[in-house]
Amino acid sequence: MAIIITLDVMLAIRKMRLNNLAEKVGITPQNLSILKTGKAKAIRLHTLDAICKTLECQPGDILKYISDDEVKS
Repeated sequence: MAIIITLDVMLAIRKMRLNNLAEKVGITPQNLSILKTGKAKAIRLHTLDAICKTLECQPGDILKYISDDEVKS
């Protein structure tokens, strides 16, 4: 099982920089970078809510599920 973070795609679509999003969401650019690169082990629902509100998107726009079979292919 793999959850893929596609935050960088949504940032590009919205033409927003990571630092701008971090400021609007109220978290550090470093923590947002950890999330963006997929190195985060968890995300608070409050943070996910703030990201989605700021980017005007749904959680599924930045979180993707890939099954084990798809990962192996």
